[in-house]
Amino acid sequence: MAQIYYPGPSRQPVIVDETALPSLLQNGTLTPATLVWKDGMTDWKPLREVRPDLAAAAPAVATPALPAVSATPLQPGQQKSHDVDYLLIGEEMQIIEIELDPGETVIAEAGSMNYMDQSIKFETKMGDGSNPKSGFWDKMKQVGKRMFTGESLFMTHFTNHGAGKQRVAFAAPYPGKIIPLELSQYNGEILCQKDAFLCAALGTKVGIAFAQKIGVGLFGGEGFILQKLNGDGRAFIHVGGTVVKKELRGETLLVDTGCLAAFTQGIDYNIQRAGNLKSMVFGGEGLFLATLRGYGTVWLQSLPFARLADRILSNATGGQRSDQGSILGGLGNLFGD
Repeated sequence: MAQIYYPGPSRQPVIVDETALPSLLQNGTLTPATLVWKDGMTDWKPLREVRPDLAAAAPAVATPALPAVSATPLQPGQQKSHDVDYLLIGEEMQIIEIELDPGETVIAEAGSMNYMDQSIKFETKMGDGSNPKSGFWDKMKQVGKRMFTGESLFMTHFTNHGAGKQRVAFAAPYPGKIIPLELSQYNGEILCQKDAFLCAALGTKVGIAFAQKIGVGLFGGEGFILQKLNGDGRAFIHVGGTVVKKELRGETLLVDTGCLAAFTQGIDYNIQRAGNLKSMVFGGEGLFLATLRGYGTVWLQSLPFARLADRILSNATGGQRSDQGSILGGLGNLFGD
């Protein structure tokens, strides 16, 4: 029997003998839609096309499975982003320590570096360096888009110029969690709140995405603009408070507009009115909720930075805070607390 390759939990394909396919189908490791490859094939194909006899006998599932990833799985040597290692330090005010091999580079938001080894050299550049062949005007377009997110026009590139492994660390800007993301596992794209990006391997494209629906832009907490991370390497985002990861398989999830941290392709993001008029005015939860539905992964945060800042400002000035997503702001608090 020939050997079969299928995309595993890491960027590298898993190799098994064809005789193992029935058991992998039975335990749910593979589905008929899983992309596979073997000697003699020119490209990856769904298992149902390679072994239709096995796919027909695959067990039915009670809930719909995640749709097949359209991107071709990476084979060794195909990765474009630098392959950096990392260590998370701390619990509530975390630090991400990146280990760089000679010549490797990590990009980060300006001002986020905490410490680094002596052979690490840094340089401030326009853009993320994902397309080194881009010209001046292309770079200007990229940094111009970053202005919409309120971020700096420049990013800092940290490169190991030494002969051995070197480390550079980046600190979280406020209490919360740092989430490591393997972009290759999420079809190469993640959408996140506009100030979530912390650092990433060189080759990661840091851009913006506009909400397609007017209601999301007006009442969605994050406005029209989200950060979009593209690539096949590791990226790191920071969110406030505790992180909750949800896997949606066609369900609908209702979320406070400020608590949405990040989500993958396949998730439809919209807003809806929160309850009746009485609940909207006096409930203290804001007028609108975010609705997330579809197939993919969602990351939620328990403490949006805007909510933390409102609490601090309220206590510092003796004023009243405004609830996220609420047009009436602090009106509801006159009858609460």
